[in-house]
Amino acid sequence: MKNLKFLTALLLLSVLSLTACQDEIDNENGENPNTNSANSTTAKNLERTAMYDGSHDDFMDGMPCSSVLLPVTATVNGTQLTLINETDYQLVLDILGLLTNDEDSVEFQFPLTVRLSNYTEVVVTNQSEFDALIDACETAQEEAEDAISCLDIDFPITILTYDVDIEQTGSVVIESEQQLYSYINSFDDNAFFAVNYPITATINGDTTIEIESDEDLQAQIDECLAIDEIEDDAEENADALEGILVDGLFTIETFVVAGVNTANLYAEYTIDFANDLTCTAENTVNTIIDDVEGTYEVTSELEVFLSLNFSGNATFELLNHTWEVTSYSESSISLQSTTNAAMTLVLTQI
Repeated sequence: MKNLKFLTALLLLSVLSLTACQDEIDNENGENPNTNSANSTTAKNLERTAMYDGSHDDFMDGMPCSSVLLPVTATVNGTQLTLINETDYQLVLDILGLLTNDEDSVEFQFPLTVRLSNYTEVVVTNQSEFDALIDACETAQEEAEDAISCLDIDFPITILTYDVDIEQTGSVVIESEQQLYSYINSFDDNAFFAVNYPITATINGDTTIEIESDEDLQAQIDECLAIDEIEDDAEENADALEGILVDGLFTIETFVVAGVNTANLYAEYTIDFANDLTCTAENTVNTIIDDVEGTYEVTSELEVFLSLNFSGNATFELLNHTWEVTSYSESSISLQSTTNAAMTLVLTQI
């Protein structure tokens, strides 16, 4: 009986030891070991998040899949500039932002060098070759093969490798996006891998998150891409609103403060928005009254905002707010103060 008890205890100890050992292996391997091939969804997600992000100079080249390497010479709205480093981007932005609702143009002097999403650099000798890159980028975007720039993995991360028999063959520490792209892009078709979770990442440029699994990675990518789409829509709406403002002449239909409509204070005025970001309120009844000068700005995040800044007239200075655009059309623009939801403003085009 003592021998039986001893053998039972020994067997139990062995089982517990094996379980503890297996737990240690599982912790090392992550939640999804040996399930990912070179063609898996996770491989594609890692490859796209690791691609070179060329969106920082889209205001010049119009293609996020690549960027134009400096120095480069370009003619911006008729003004020739030589850009030596990225601080010179502001020269381009200043010219492009000088007027709203105008036809901006950037014409590059060839040859120039472009860095592609796969980190290779190519020399572009003419506009036709440049246009071909733009077309290829648009195709990549349509087929969801472009870079995912809304999620940035924090390095280093560890990837565990397996053979066809699902035996772990090793691990590799990845130190950068370029290294990750090269690793996944050249991964053996007959091998498998697993990300050693958890890993951390930054989404939408400012929020740090912890990712626990392949499924969690996919969910975070889906979420940030959805936010990207909302931001893109808001940017398009902002451009459309700028066009409506510049092309029209407006009156204040309602200006509600604490439940009281004070639009009668502005009944004699029209507001003209110019394409140089200035605006003028003119008294159309009593022409001897001075015009009220101001500035405006249309911006976007997830929503569209209109900022007004009048000076020299206390009545119009009451409009000096950043307003969220709650709706707009060719004939009417509805606004709500970003600091006081009870304050609303409606501009009507005449």
